[in-house]
Amino acid sequence: MRRVSERRSFASLLNPFSMAADLWRLRGLLAQFAVRSVSERHRGSHLGLLWTVLQPLLMLAVYTFVFAVVWRAKWGEGEAPQSTATFALTVFSGLLLFEVFGSSAGQSPGLIVGNPNYVKKVVFPLEVLPVSAVLASAMLAGVSLGVLLVGKMVMGAEWVGGAGARLSATLYLFPLVVPALVSLSAGVALGLAALGVFLRDIRPLVQGMLLQVLFFMTPIFYPIDKVPEGFRAVLAWNPLAVIVESGRRTLVMGQSPDWAALTAVTLFGLCVLQLGYAVFLKAKRGFADVL
Repeated sequence: MRRVSERRSFASLLNPFSMAADLWRLRGLLAQFAVRSVSERHRGSHLGLLWTVLQPLLMLAVYTFVFAVVWRAKWGEGEAPQSTATFALTVFSGLLLFEVFGSSAGQSPGLIVGNPNYVKKVVFPLEVLPVSAVLASAMLAGVSLGVLLVGKMVMGAEWVGGAGARLSATLYLFPLVVPALVSLSAGVALGLAALGVFLRDIRPLVQGMLLQVLFFMTPIFYPIDKVPEGFRAVLAWNPLAVIVESGRRTLVMGQSPDWAALTAVTLFGLCVLQLGYAVFLKAKRGFADVL
């Protein structure tokens, strides 16, 4: 493990092999902090970790009631329109993917400021805090994913092209969406964690405005085909739009993702991760002076 006192040039921090080696060396600590983050969310409650399953289950029930019963909404149009239950599941699939990014990005600006004791420990790798926050969000999303799959089987929601199959025929392609989501989330989390130490206003800005704007700029409650042609170019700049759409296609629709778009976003996410990692390690030498 490298010590904080070891000076490294910014160019050396942009070496992806060095970053991969560092994160692999910290894998045990990352897993430990991720599990602890998940367990602490409901510590002291009577149901404890059971809330991890109940919360997405209740969310799915609410979305199903609102969209299927109250709004009687359908996702898309065509000769064989999809069921209202499928609409709720489709929205839920988009939400669980966005939540990985939104949850980790929202809490990252306050991670270092909220743990000053770790800053004083010379040998503690502070990059563990934002990266483990992303892993914790991914673990919770995994539980929500299980609820989604069970809900899809129970409701029997089907898409055109996947008739007769309650589980998506392209479910095995979903893991190919995960690297783009996790790398993008981790890179942004690292950058925001570093900025949050020096700019305390970044946390309310991210939580109160930027994430909300990004949420509605991501096709979660609406299909991207419903967006007017002139505005689709704007959505094309949002990598989460590609991630959510790719995840939805593989999880619910039984379709393959847009491989060109997903490949581009995955490479973009890896670049964001590398840059966020380099910025964080370069900035953390000044954390103790500010805190």
